[in-house]
Order: sequence, then C-alpha cells, then structure tokens
Amino acid sequence: MSVAYLQTERRFCILKAMEEKTLKILEYDKIIERLAEHASSDAGREYCLKLKPSSSYRHISEWQKNTTDACTRIRLSGSSVSFRGVKDITATLKRLDIGGVLSCAELLKVSSVLTVSDRAKRFDSYDDEHVDSLTEMFSMIEPLVNINRSIQNAILDEDTVSDDASAGLFNVRQKIKRTEASIHDTMAAKLSSCRDYLTDAVITQRDGRWCLPVKSEYKSKVPGMVHDASSTGLTLFIEPMAVVSLNNELRELAVEEQKEIEKVLTALSESLMPYTDTINDNIKILKKLDMIFAKALFSAEINGTEPKFSRDRSIDLKEARHPLIDPQKVVPVNVRLGNEFDLLIITGPNTGGKTVSLKTTGLLTLMAQSGLHIPAADGSVMGIYDNVYADIGDEQSIEQSLSTFSAHMTNTVHILDKADARSLCLFDELGSGTDPTEGAALGIAILDFLHNMKANTMATTHYAEIKVYALETPGVENACCEFDVETLKPTYRLLIGVPGRSNAFAISERLGLPSYIIDEAKQRINAENENFEELIKKLNEDRISAEKAREDADKYKAEAESLRNRLKAREERLETNRDKILEDARNEAQRILKEAKETADSAIKNINKLKSVEDHAKAEKERERIRKNLKESGSRQIIGEKGPSKPVSPKKLQVGDIIRIMPMGGVTGTVSTLPDKDNNIFVQIGFMKSKVNVKDIEYVQGAQKEQTATKGATGSSLGGKKSKAFSPKAMSVSPEVNLIGMTTDEARPVLEKYLDDAYVAHINQVRVVHGRGTGALKNMVHGYLKKLKYVDSYRLGVFGEGDTGVTIVTFK
Repeated sequence: MSVAYLQTERRFCILKAMEEKTLKILEYDKIIERLAEHASSDAGREYCLKLKPSSSYRHISEWQKNTTDACTRIRLSGSSVSFRGVKDITATLKRLDIGGVLSCAELLKVSSVLTVSDRAKRFDSYDDEHVDSLTEMFSMIEPLVNINRSIQNAILDEDTVSDDASAGLFNVRQKIKRTEASIHDTMAAKLSSCRDYLTDAVITQRDGRWCLPVKSEYKSKVPGMVHDASSTGLTLFIEPMAVVSLNNELRELAVEEQKEIEKVLTALSESLMPYTDTINDNIKILKKLDMIFAKALFSAEINGTEPKFSRDRSIDLKEARHPLIDPQKVVPVNVRLGNEFDLLIITGPNTGGKTVSLKTTGLLTLMAQSGLHIPAADGSVMGIYDNVYADIGDEQSIEQSLSTFSAHMTNTVHILDKADARSLCLFDELGSGTDPTEGAALGIAILDFLHNMKANTMATTHYAEIKVYALETPGVENACCEFDVETLKPTYRLLIGVPGRSNAFAISERLGLPSYIIDEAKQRINAENENFEELIKKLNEDRISAEKAREDADKYKAEAESLRNRLKAREERLETNRDKILEDARNEAQRILKEAKETADSAIKNINKLKSVEDHAKAEKERERIRKNLKESGSRQIIGEKGPSKPVSPKKLQVGDIIRIMPMGGVTGTVSTLPDKDNNIFVQIGFMKSKVNVKDIEYVQGAQKEQTATKGATGSSLGGKKSKAFSPKAMSVSPEVNLIGMTTDEARPVLEKYLDDAYVAHINQVRVVHGRGTGALKNMVHGYLKKLKYVDSYRLGVFGEGDTGVTIVTFK
C-alpha cells in the first residue's frame, strides 16, 4: 500500500475531534446514519458510522474531491459499484499469518473479499483514459483472480469440498460411491430375504453403520452385530454380517476422504499465506471506497454540491437547505459570515426559522468538513473550523437541579472556555430564561467577548438591546427571519442587514385584541423603544423596495443575457451554414468541371477519329451533344456563385471579342456570332462552340480580339473570316504561343486560353515565347504557371530553344 494512503489513514486518526455534544445537538449523527444506509457492505457501514469531521484543509479538500469524482464515475457509468461481500476477516488473516489451515467457511469469506476486489477493479476499467483522485486507490487493489478461482472451484459451500478439488479426493469419493452401492445391493437382498423378521421393511443407519430393524424375538434368525435397540426393546438394529466388511471399508474410506479434504484446504490456505497483507490492504481500500461511493449516493439524494473552502473561515451559503427537513417543505436560506462581519444577530418571532438557520449553518459546516456534499447552490463557500460549539434547545436538567437558564449558562461557560478564533459558535435565544434586562446585558457581554476574540458567531435573540448593539458595533450585523403580518405566518427567509421586529401589536390586532388595549400597551412603551421599532419598520420597507428593484434588475439582466445568447447562437448557426454552403458550392464546382473535362476528352477522341469531310454530319452531331452537356452543367448553378461584374451591351459586342462565361465557372472564350433576337450568341471555347446569353458574360479586361491576339499562337491569321466547312486542321493547337509585344494585362487572357486549349488537346509540352525585355512578361508567365494544378513543371529554355526568352511548360 502506498505511503500517501497510509498517511491519510493516520491523519484521520490524530485530527482534533469535534465535541460529541455538538455533533448530537446539530443532529450530525442522523446524517451519518443516512449516509451508512447507502453503503453496500457491513464493513463499509461501520466505516461510515465512524466518520467524524476533520479540521485539515488538505484532508477536507481530498475527501471532497473523492466524493465529487465518485459522483462523476456513477454518472458516466450509469450506476454505482457494489461492495457487498466485504467482510471482517481479521481473525482469519491472523490464522494464516501463523500457518493455520482455514476451514471451508473461512475460505469462502476470503473469496468473497477477492470477488468484490475483482468487481471494483473491473468497474475502474470502464474508461482507461479517465484519471481522478480515486484512480490510485483502485489501482492498488489486487483481486488475486487465479487464487480466488481455485477457491471457488474447490469449495461448494461452508461444509462441502468439490469432488474436483483434487485427483485424490475424486478417487476416494468414487470408491465411496461404489462401496455404498455394494452395501445397498447387499442390504436390499437381505431385506428381501428377511422381511418376515423385520419390524419395518426399511434400511437405516446407526453410528454410521447400515442396519436392519429386526424383531427382538428373531434375533437369531438374522446373524450380525447389534448396534442399537428401540426404547421398548422390541426392535434391534442389526448390521448383517454380509455388510460388516463393506461398512468397515466405508469407514476407512471416510477417513481417507477427510485426509484428502485436509490436503485441499491446506493447499488453498498455503496459496493465500503470502498475500495476507495484500488482502488486508484490499479490505481497507474497499471499505474506504464503499464510504466514498455512499457519500456520492447521499449527495444525489440531497441534491448536494461540492462547496468551496475559504482560508479565512468565512461562510457564504447560497440557497442552503437543512438536509433533515422534507425537501418539499424546506425553505432555502442565504447565510454570510466572516467577511464584513464575524458576528450575526438573528431576530424575529418564534417558529420563524431562526433556530433552523443556526442548525443549517452548523450542520452543513460539519458535513463539509467530513467530505460530504452540502445541500446548497453551486458556489457556496464554507469555512474550516477546529471546532463547532452550539447551545441550542432546552437544556433543563432535572437530575442536576438546573433551570433552563442555568443549563444554558453552563454550556455558555464551557464554550467561552474552549472557543478561539478558529471556532464557530452558535447560540439560540442567548440570555433567555431570566430577567430581560439582565439577560440582554449578559448576552451583549458574551457576544462582545467572542467578537473581540474574532470567533465567528451566530446568535438568535428577542432582545432589542442586542439589536442596538449590532447596529452600533463594527463587524456585527443584524438579520431577521421574515414574517408576513397579513397571513400571520413566517416565510422562513433569512434577511441579513435588517433587524427583526416583534410584530406583537400587529399580530394581536389581527387576532382580534381590542384596539384600546393595544393603544394602552403602546403608551407604556417609552419613546426611544417606539422610535426604534419605527426605524426597523422603515428599514424593512426600504429593504422590500430595494429587493423589488433588484429583482427587476436581475430580470432585465437575465433577459439581456438570454437575448445575447440567442444572437450569439444565431451567428454561430449562420457561420456554420455559410461554411457548409461554400463547401458544397466548391464540391459542386469541382464536380461540374470534372464532368466538362470528361466530356471534352471524350469529344476529342471522337473528333480525332474523323478522317474526311464526309464525316461533317457526325462532327456536328458530336458538337451538339457537347453543347447540350455544357448547357446542363451550366444550368446547375452553384450557391453563392457571382454573376458578371459588369454587364455587356449586346449592341457593342463584336465577333472576336474575348469574354468570360460566368455560369461555366468563368471559362474564357471568343465570340463567334453576333447576338440574335434573344441576345443569345455562339462562343468558341477551344475546339468547341457553346450557345450562351449576353447577360451571363463579361469582357476579359485587356484582352484583344481573337484574330490579333492569337496570331502568334496559330501561326496564321484567320482574317476574321468564319470557316463554313469543318477542317481537322482548325482543331489543332500550336505547340507554341507568342506573347511578345503584349502588355501583361493583354497577355494573361491569351496565355490562359492557350494553356487550357493545349492541356485539353493532350499536348505534353509547349513553349511560351515572352522575350527577354524588362522581364515583366516572364514574371507574369511564371507566376501564373505556379498556380495551375495541371502544370507538372516549367523551366527557361536553353541554347537552341530560345534561351531565357522562352519558357518550356510540361503538363501532368
């Protein structure tokens, strides 16, 4: 077992213990009993019942982390792990340590522990990548699977060893079965032959020997050994001589069987002897894990959360609930103590929730310091105290002849003697049970002593003098439990910063007490007390107004936050959709281009097969098919595709103009015909013609007409004349393009078109003539070639190829 774990165990034992009386007053024992109900083993339940609060920050943090991690494991796996079967086998392990042989029952107890160990080990392996504060504990468990399997195969129950436990035992029991069968056959034959001499036709046993019940008068008729007689002496139980030797053999086999059983038990015990420490460590870990997972299940029961812990012992409970009150009835309270003030005075009517607020604060402190989650909202902060002292309830003692006041004062004296700056002190009805004036004075003096000591203190009272003390003393704060005068019922809400009113006059008036009596009572109150009550009333009214304003502000803040979250979510959805649309558009464009390229490749193959003018009809038919395919591809518009940046006027369009067709992905072509009545034109795209509408085209900036721009590319001018007859030569593409004399803007579209045509025509290598000059054309050509995916490589020409005035381009 690791050193860290053993240190944790020792630390648990030497921590300063909370006073048992306080634990009883705050009902900590009831919490522990409920916790123990969630443990799945007797050993785990005993471990839970021994749980006490710690005062070590490190220890408490470790315990809380264990509980939280257990909650996470249960949530991720969908269920908890059962530790049922963990037993106290201390005496058994001690017998093994001194070389003793275990009985069947003892071996089964050891097997039970090992089975639980294996179950826990497998529960930990549900996610090998999950590492938390419990991982080390689970990793230290050694289930001794092979030894446990041997025990389970050999021991059937607390009194029976399996026939298969050893070969020797198997053989002996086979002999026993055969001998018993022989005895049974012999006895059956004897029973049949001696039926007239028997009291009853049965075979029975006496002292482990098979006998027949023979009538005493026929004793001589059935020779054998008499083993017993009936109470009347009329029946003798005789072992026939024919089975005496068989019974003797059976006795010997029984002895031999017992020896074989001893061998099995000895072998199993010896296999366990080297692992007594391991098994003992397993039990310790399993008991602790049982308690930790019981804490997790209890946390789920009370809807608990892990609190944060302050180094300065301050408390900030949010929506805290007393865990022993019906969840449907309990009213959450918010409690602050230890930051701006270390002394909180709670006032208000009886049964208004003052004592519950005290007990909730004290009990949740004890729970948190025991590693238990607390029933409070996330973000609650707890202090860590060396001790918690409480004087709550009627402590009148008849045996000690102490009055209520004397009993409370005895507790108070004890608290003042023991408390220090690291203590939490809780007082219910401080100074009550005696003269109000003296009780109030004593209460103020006691509270002031604790306040000067810097001990965090909460106290309930009805005394107005203590309320005034809280108002006048820095570091002391008033609080009250709210009371609804209209319904004459407490709301149980704890309001910090406002002293409580007695509401005696208001309650009496609503209950029907005559007004003249109430007026008489008011006249008997001095002006100072009356003014104080009016001040409290005004403070309550101001508090209600402030709370309403805060609720409105919180509502508006929540609405603004909700709106902001909705807008943010909408933006995220739009961004996600935009990315998806663009991705789909890119995929669609690639698919259309791929289809177009495949169509072009197929057309080229078919056109190259044409050998004469007689095949013109076939060529025209092939061209029409290509136009149809391109038109279908162009009709599938890509989402987000842009139209022409600048519309083209049909009247200004001329044959030979170089244009870009936008629905076809911006492919460039040359105008072959003027617009018809529907503004449709034919455009030459490489060796193909396509019919497009003027609204779908735009000019290529800086491009010249086809007949001048491509003169060097074709090696001859077409003179702007349109060939009426199909010529295979017109379908050829020159292995060279000449850009000399053009500007970079003029040359770029020419270069683009030429390279596209050359690639479609399956020319492996071409020459681009750009000359030396300033190098602008060369730089433009090389920059463009870098971006083309279908260009495999390019280089400057060598001597005989045009030197550096030429770039040789190789296609993929």
